[in-house]
Amino acid sequence: MLTSLQNSLVKQIRKLHSTKERHKQKLFLLEGTHLLEEACAVNYPLETVCCSQDWQVAHPSLWEEACSRCDRAEIVSQEVLDAIATTVQPDGVVATAKRKERQTQLPSTGLVLALETVQDPGNLGTMIRTAAAAGASGLWVSGDSVDLDSPKVLRASAGQWFRLATAVTEDLKATVQQNQQAGMQVVATLPDATLTYWEVDWRKPSMILLGNEGAGLSADLAAIADRQVRIPLSPGVESLNVAIAAALMLYEAQRQLISQQ
Repeated sequence: MLTSLQNSLVKQIRKLHSTKERHKQKLFLLEGTHLLEEACAVNYPLETVCCSQDWQVAHPSLWEEACSRCDRAEIVSQEVLDAIATTVQPDGVVATAKRKERQTQLPSTGLVLALETVQDPGNLGTMIRTAAAAGASGLWVSGDSVDLDSPKVLRASAGQWFRLATAVTEDLKATVQQNQQAGMQVVATLPDATLTYWEVDWRKPSMILLGNEGAGLSADLAAIADRQVRIPLSPGVESLNVAIAAALMLYEAQRQLISQQ
């Protein structure tokens, strides 16, 4: 059992709390039973798995499966588990895995989200979860958005991080234009647009543009959209959370697609 906070593996895992170290080590953290289950379900390669003795006793099958997929497995003390986890009350297991190879292409079919400078990891994780649930083809994020493999993003995605195709682009405008040229309609969300999101034909291959939580979508991106839409709000309500806005449009698109079948 690992009990020392000075152990080299413990120090290495603790460093993964920072974005800089995750990029440097090319690893990310998986925290909690559910994320580990999801990683194993899709055969995602693991590096290390660390768990408490109580967790190992409670999850013998998952422990055995995780051990078969990782390079190193360790039982650790509660003190070590608390140190390597980013959550206040870890549920008993923390793993590390190799970061995904950086994707440069996503399908130009179906529904795709394109996110500009999204900063809140909970929002990004929730949009990944919702996009997967609504059957989206993928999700783009601009390079200045929160890290795709931030621990909070993974937790908020409820494991759908492993199932939805995602990619980072350093030039979101160029990426949007490439998808337009491939036949996708680009829909921008703006508070003062004339059209509501209900009036769009979502049966076409569509890319939904969503902006930063505070500043919204940049004028540059909004200007190249084929459609600009708003979500109707009651008087006195300034805006919706970006993840809620994404969910409304994704499910309106799904409703239209189901209706035509």
